[in-house]
Amino acid sequence: MKDSISHIVAIGIGGALGTLSRHLINYYTLFTAYPIGTVIENIVGTFLLGGLTGWFIYRNVRPWLKAGMGVGFCGGFTTMSTLAADTIFLTQTNSIFAPFIYVVSSLFGGIIFAFFGYFLGSKLSKRTSQQKSLKSFDV
Repeated sequence: MKDSISHIVAIGIGGALGTLSRHLINYYTLFTAYPIGTVIENIVGTFLLGGLTGWFIYRNVRPWLKAGMGVGFCGGFTTMSTLAADTIFLTQTNSIFAPFIYVVSSLFGGIIFAFFGYFLGSKLSKRTSQQKSLKSFDV
């Protein structure tokens, strides 16, 4: 029971911070009249989640921290529902190319940046663990 409470608290705190971060990005990109804030959030969020995943694979990290950062922060920061709503909005107000570019850049940008984040996170994790093991042999 204690573990589940720490998970819930970590996810709640992470989700609140992720949602607040998403709100700030949207607020400061409203002047564009295009949902660029959502594109930024989803691409940065997938990069971050990919990086965390790559890092966590090679590290012994407490499960509540993984949940708080992944499910909580990244889940609160990224938004599929806003992507869908913005796409519908763009189909009604712009040419067919605006929603197409929006969906393609969000989808493929997210996948590419998630892969890049995973690659970078796993490489950094491996490098720091190798450096720590080499330092343990120093006398």
